[in-house]
Amino acid sequence: MENIRFILIFILSIVLSSCWPTSISFVDSGSMPEEWKTFSVKTLDLNAPNAPISYAPNLTESIKDGIQDNTRLLLNSNQNSGEILIEGSVSRYDVTPLAVQPGATAAYNRLNISVNFTIFTTKPEEDQMILTSSRFADFDVNTDFSSVESDLIEEINKQIIQDVINKLYSNW
Repeated sequence: MENIRFILIFILSIVLSSCWPTSISFVDSGSMPEEWKTFSVKTLDLNAPNAPISYAPNLTESIKDGIQDNTRLLLNSNQNSGEILIEGSVSRYDVTPLAVQPGATAAYNRLNISVNFTIFTTKPEEDQMILTSSRFADFDVNTDFSSVESDLIEEINKQIIQDVINKLYSNW
């Protein structure tokens, strides 16, 4: 009986040790090629007539910060160099009514923002990825848009930045 117990403990310890992770890290290396070390972002073009003038430059800076904070990539100070070059344009920025109620009034409005990106890579081979990120945030029709606009923009920008990061990690 003692031998069986010893054999079971031995087999159990082998099985458990084979499942143990070989390394633990809080830095996500993801599926980005190891050759990618630096990136640059050209200031986005503003092609949406209703967008605030400062929206494209602010989003550009937010993208730079988001990539630096959430990936291992470093920002290249030369705007047109690095293994990754991101450029694009804001193509949509508008408010539309949502959830029309009886009497033809809307219960909510929606801020829609779309940004088209082209991501050029130089390593391990030259490639080009296209990404269109269309995001929105809803707000009550009785709320003054100018009082919630900055919060809505911040919420949408986080989603757009995450779309860019996901594209870099997975190219999907």
